[in-house]
Amino acid sequence: MTNKETVVKAMKAFFVDRDHTAIERYWHESYVQHNPSMINGHQGLRDILQFIEPGFQWTPGIFIEVNDIVLAHSQVHGWGPAPLIVVDIFRFENGKIAEHWDVVQEEVSASKTASGNAMTSFNYQNPDAK
Repeated sequence: MTNKETVVKAMKAFFVDRDHTAIERYWHESYVQHNPSMINGHQGLRDILQFIEPGFQWTPGIFIEVNDIVLAHSQVHGWGPAPLIVVDIFRFENGKIAEHWDVVQEEVSASKTASGNAMTSFNYQNPDAK
């Protein structure tokens, strides 16, 4: 399994299926978290599971894999009052997610952008779509 495939499986298991056992399967035991609102390690992941509301949706978009790094661009509903666009950066070690950074912004419709372009103009339903 590629690192990109691991990210897709891990994120689906964790965020969509809310499977707490995914933490041990996909995240390194010394997981480092760079999101300022989360702590390092498996406990930080367990802590955020309690905040995932019913109706939460994670929709994968673009994935880029280079060596031990995977970048994921996705859309999230139910994390806040408005849909969010998230870019996650994952570093792998020994086949597991060892480190994470993210950039999060509220989704803006095409009609409200200076360019008239939507933030989500690619196929979110198929992470392999190019």
